Amino acid sequence: MKKKRQDEILAILKEQPVENQEMLIKALAKRGYNVTQATVSRDINELNIEKSINKDGINCYSQVTRNTKSFDTIFQQAIVSVDHAMNIVCMKCHSGLANAACAAFDVMNPECVVGTIAGDDTVFILVRTEADAKNLCEKLKKMF
Repeated sequence: MKKKRQDEILAILKEQPVENQEMLIKALAKRGYNVTQATVSRDINELNIEKSINKDGINCYSQVTRNTKSFDTIFQQAIVSVDHAMNIVCMKCHSGLANAACAAFDVMNPECVVGTIAGDDTVFILVRTEADAKNLCEKLKKMF
C-alpha cells in the first residue's frame, strides 16, 4: 500500500503543481488514498521531495534527484565485507564510515528492506525474508 501510494504521489507531482501538503492530500483522496498530513509528511521525506520553483514560477514540490555515482564511490571506499544471517544483512565498513555507507544504501531504497541501523564500522540491514537477505548480500558484494 505504501509503495503504491508513494508511486501515486510521484505521478501527481509530474502531472500538476502541488504547492502544499493539503493540495497533495486532496489529490491523493481523488485517487482513493485517504491519508493524514503526518503520512504525507513522512512520504515527502522518504521520497526526497523538496519545494522548488517550477518552470512557471510556482513554488511547488518536486522530487530531488541524487547523484548515484557518488553513492557508488562511498560503497567502494567504505565497505570491507558483506554477509547475512537469517533475514539480516551485515555490512562491515572501515572505521567511521558505516553511517556514510548506510546513508548511501538508504537512498537506494530497496523494496525488501524493513530498516537499517549503523554504528561506527557496521551496518545492519533488516529485510523481510532470508531469501531477500541472500539476494541483497550478493548484490552488495558486486558493488564494492
